[in-house]
Amino acid sequence: MQNQATTLPETGFVRLPQILKIFPVSSSTWWCGVRSGRFPAAIKLGANTTAWRVEDIRRLLAQAAAGDLVGDSNHEA
Repeated sequence: MQNQATTLPETGFVRLPQILKIFPVSSSTWWCGVRSGRFPAAIKLGANTTAWRVEDIRRLLAQAAAGDLVGDSNHEA
């Protein structure tokens, strides 16, 4: 997964479709993980725009590569 992290911008925000390309889970699994605190919280950029900080996604990818995700045994990752 770390090699795929290079497709992320250095800083800023990313939207869900881009995240799901590098962190292969379904959108419903992603949102369940956000609600449970397993995945980073979303940031509302506008009324119809939700994104995540690139730094938070990079941290998530590093945790997944190290096998440190909370509740990893029952979810796709």
